[in-house]
Amino acid sequence: MFDTSRLGAWGDLPFFADHLPDIAVALNGQTILPPASHTFAALERTQPADTKVVIIGQDPYHTPGKADGLAFSIPQGFGGRLDSLGNIFKEIKSDLNVTRCKTSLGDWADQGVLLLNTALTVPPGQPKAHAKLGWKALVMQVLERLNDRPRAYLLWGGPAQSYAKYVTSGGLIHASAHPSPLSVHRGFFNAQPFSTVNQWLMEQGQTPIHWGDPL
Repeated sequence: MFDTSRLGAWGDLPFFADHLPDIAVALNGQTILPPASHTFAALERTQPADTKVVIIGQDPYHTPGKADGLAFSIPQGFGGRLDSLGNIFKEIKSDLNVTRCKTSLGDWADQGVLLLNTALTVPPGQPKAHAKLGWKALVMQVLERLNDRPRAYLLWGGPAQSYAKYVTSGGLIHASAHPSPLSVHRGFFNAQPFSTVNQWLMEQGQTPIHWGDPL
């Protein structure tokens, strides 16, 4: 059901042998979002050695055609409401005074931003339905793999913040409310996550992330 052929250096995580088969059995015959071919897009696109920033969300968008496997990213030309991503764009403008209109966040991933949800699948129209399916083991193992050096972590929402204890390599941990319309006014707006991350990266002698539209 799941394609694990493009995982690269992530492919040796124990999760894929120990947990994924059971998840596949549980989901057999069900419609999931994003489609199974895109479930691991975030790991495929941003390899461990390239990861500078980790953004952890909650679960994929539950509207068909909206989730693309990168947390918060939406395929170009989707045409529907942006919800969380729209609020992220507003915070980018407020925080950095730059504009972001491109909904696909692949350019962030290519700069070393791992866009990971705490659950990698969701049934259509049923948010959080797969929160206890077994994806937690993968997120834990990803974070443990990244403890080889300090990195920047943006933890958006309660589920994401529960993983802070697995980050043991120092670095930057910046937690705030989730950008969902249901919670964005509880501390996401004006949290300045993007400038905070870029300042930290520059202090480490690293290139900051270009958060606005691709040049």
